[in-house]
Amino acid sequence: MNAPLSIPGFVVEIEQDVLGSLLLTNDFRRVNGILRGEHFLEPLHAYLFQKMGDAFERYGTLNPVVVKKMLPEEEAQAWAARLGKTVGAYLAELATNTITAPGNMERSARKVVEQWARIKIGEEGTRLQAAAVDTAINAHELIGNLASRLDEIGADLRLGGPRRTRLSMQQAASAAIAEVEQAMANGSGMTGITWGLADINRATGGLHRGEMVIIGARPSMGKTAVAGSVALRAARAGAGVGFVSLEMSSSKIAMRALTDLAYDRNAKIAYSDLMTGRVDEATYDAIHWAQTELSGLPLIFEEQGGLTISELRAKIDRIVDDLKEMGKTLDVLVVDYLQLLRPSARYSGNRNNEISEISSSLRNFGREYNCAVIALSQLSRNVEGRDDKRPTLADLRDSGSIEQDADAVVFLYREAYYLEKAKGKDPDKEAERVSRLIDVANKLEFIIAKQRNGPVKTVDLFVDIACSAVRNAAVF
Repeated sequence: MNAPLSIPGFVVEIEQDVLGSLLLTNDFRRVNGILRGEHFLEPLHAYLFQKMGDAFERYGTLNPVVVKKMLPEEEAQAWAARLGKTVGAYLAELATNTITAPGNMERSARKVVEQWARIKIGEEGTRLQAAAVDTAINAHELIGNLASRLDEIGADLRLGGPRRTRLSMQQAASAAIAEVEQAMANGSGMTGITWGLADINRATGGLHRGEMVIIGARPSMGKTAVAGSVALRAARAGAGVGFVSLEMSSSKIAMRALTDLAYDRNAKIAYSDLMTGRVDEATYDAIHWAQTELSGLPLIFEEQGGLTISELRAKIDRIVDDLKEMGKTLDVLVVDYLQLLRPSARYSGNRNNEISEISSSLRNFGREYNCAVIALSQLSRNVEGRDDKRPTLADLRDSGSIEQDADAVVFLYREAYYLEKAKGKDPDKEAERVSRLIDVANKLEFIIAKQRNGPVKTVDLFVDIACSAVRNAAVF
């Protein structure tokens, strides 16, 4: 090539090798999920990669003669002038000089992405250095923009990572049988990670890696209580759990966990009493026991409001590192709650698209980190205007993409909350209200409104909101 790129650290042979491998193996599909044209820093290579994709899609071949014919004559001549040889001759050289064995083509493709990422990161560093001397630049904005761009580079790098995404039917069937055998062995019908609630495990098969569950509810329905209880019990069962709170401090969540655990010892301690220090000696003993139970659990909290998706990814990476030090992997990720995450500037002002970006990113995190994702979500106020205030899928706030991205959507509903706020129109109605309130005081409806791999149904649970205790209804 007569005019090689003068980019420090750029090795042109890395790009040439993967293009030559494609010509020899004649199978564009092997790199299609790893490489894109923009990953090639040499413009001619990006252009040839695009034409190879066109040739394979149209004719099912990467024969150099066919690829050459995909180039308009004027463009072929322009490239030839730069090369000092015809494009056909250059393609022949690429195939002849290839050193990568056909079986290693995917690894060769990843090297192209890694080189692209390395050089792009360097460019961001240069841009950052230039911007940092501008006294008019806002430091927070500078950090946010840098994090967003680095995250985009990192996403491509992770996509090109050594993940196994292609399975034969035999391999997929073997994996399915393994899940069935696991469910038979534990006798609970559960193929995933425990919710800590047997009735929910039976209805869902547990929490599944790579899938996202949305738990939606209006305020005071018990979203955080349920999420905290599930996180706690999954961790006690041995799962590595990360809990990212964008609204509540980790100490407040820990207080809820303490009152939840103490409930198992018949110590009914209101969460509000812990916050205000109204604790007697017997209560303190129960809380101290609960604190001992919590010690050493593979449960990591992150507390920070206003996180962007890029910042959330960084938090998750740190959680993964902390769990690794404990000999655990990240199995369950809880995000409280979805609407408090900040999107990128790409869709600024369009709330529907902003929420769509956040929702799809959370789902992708589940696949990327191979963990189950539980994302809490606020619901629209439309619920309050209806006689039957049980939520439906139409009440998901800001975007229909939440429903589309989720593998399961769960709504929480407590009739007692609305009865406590109401007042009977006459003595008979008031007596009826009080009687009904007594009946449902501790009832929580766990409404499974969507489930890709299971039935849609409602499961009744026991809840003591004051103590953040959630249990199977049959136990109480």
